[in-house]
Amino acid sequence: MGQNFHLDSLDKKIINLLNSNARMPFVEIARQCKVSGAAIHQRVAKMEEAKVIAGSSLRLNPQGMGFQTCAFIGIQVNLTSTSTHDEVFKKIEKIPEIVECHHISGKYSLLLKIFTRNNEHLKKIIVEQIQSIPEITFTETFISLETGFERELGL
Repeated sequence: MGQNFHLDSLDKKIINLLNSNARMPFVEIARQCKVSGAAIHQRVAKMEEAKVIAGSSLRLNPQGMGFQTCAFIGIQVNLTSTSTHDEVFKKIEKIPEIVECHHISGKYSLLLKIFTRNNEHLKKIIVEQIQSIPEITFTETFISLETGFERELGL
């Protein structure tokens, strides 16, 4: 967010409406906010310019696509003199089931979020694709039993 950008109550209402439905027409947002459509266009453009809004996207339901297992994998990386963190990251990035990769502090170098068809599929990816990366010295997997909630940052 831009250092000088201040979100007022209208900006926050616009963000919350777009968070609930990124496809909501600006005219509907304007009606709910009791302002003109042009005002909504201006506000959204300013928030995009200030990098408060980074775009919109379609959210897929992994379970609806046959991906029943969600897991988090902590990874320890031991770099050799010839390998770099970026090289390890690029190898991990090629695995399509991994939907998030975070560089973290603490016991692990990376924390991954992965969706797989089932536990057997998860095991196959861990053993054949993740643990086969030479720089990865240790993994610990946490299978999500249920998602309590998911949300975008709200205001």
